[in-house]
Amino acid sequence: MCRHVAYVGPEEPLGELLVRPPHGLYRQSWAPRRQRYGTVNADGFGVGWYAQGDPVPARYRRAGPVWADLSFADLARVVRTRALLAAVRDATLSGADAEAAAAPFAAGTWLFSHNGAVPGWPGSLAPLVPSLSAEDVLSLEARNDSAFVWALVLARLRAGDDEGRALAETVLEVAAAAPGSRLNLLLTNGDTVIATAWGDTLWYLTRAGGGTVVASEPYDDDPHWREVPDRTLLAANRTDVLLTPLKEPGDAPTSAGAPAPAPAPAPVREPLT
Repeated sequence: MCRHVAYVGPEEPLGELLVRPPHGLYRQSWAPRRQRYGTVNADGFGVGWYAQGDPVPARYRRAGPVWADLSFADLARVVRTRALLAAVRDATLSGADAEAAAAPFAAGTWLFSHNGAVPGWPGSLAPLVPSLSAEDVLSLEARNDSAFVWALVLARLRAGDDEGRALAETVLEVAAAAPGSRLNLLLTNGDTVIATAWGDTLWYLTRAGGGTVVASEPYDDDPHWREVPDRTLLAANRTDVLLTPLKEPGDAPTSAGAPAPAPAPAPVREPLT
């Protein structure tokens, strides 16, 4: 369900990351190569990006397929950015909330996307509603599982958790409440990308010219793409990628309650060749 991509690095036109690559997100809307669930991502799309000197991202979202939006190619050709998060959507429940249900979701400096599905939604996550304030629940942007997962993440961020902990603990909480959930999450603040691989594909590329791409699947055949193991938290900036295993629900928690078993691996640095 869905494909998404995030980037931080040197300033680029949106189209160089989304449209021009032979298997970029634009093409993945109708011909993904590694999508395990669903075949066509035509239930909406969105891109969020950061303009020079402005920490608050802009968004462009639509309810229909990206290939049907005649303005998107022009927008992607001329708008440049140092960071973006974009997604094409294959809805779990079609027709729900139209454009409002399309990622990326946003708050302050953050952009967020969810690739996956929560089985039994909405009943399976009803026990987690008390962890949110009444205002949070009433402010949900859409009535879907992704918007609710974003509300859980955002509540943790606003409570002071760093991005990695907020994503990891949300994934573990949702997976415990709804076993079998697929929870590949992407979060950026314009300087870093945090992601989880949980039930679906996730790849990253440290580009030779600078910058890091994190995506549901490679947008080209560059041999430097690396697949992220399932049940992993990824943290990336423009040059480095750190991968940390996530504990399964039911495993003994660490003393701090964080989902990081065993020694944390060293940052993975791709050769700049």
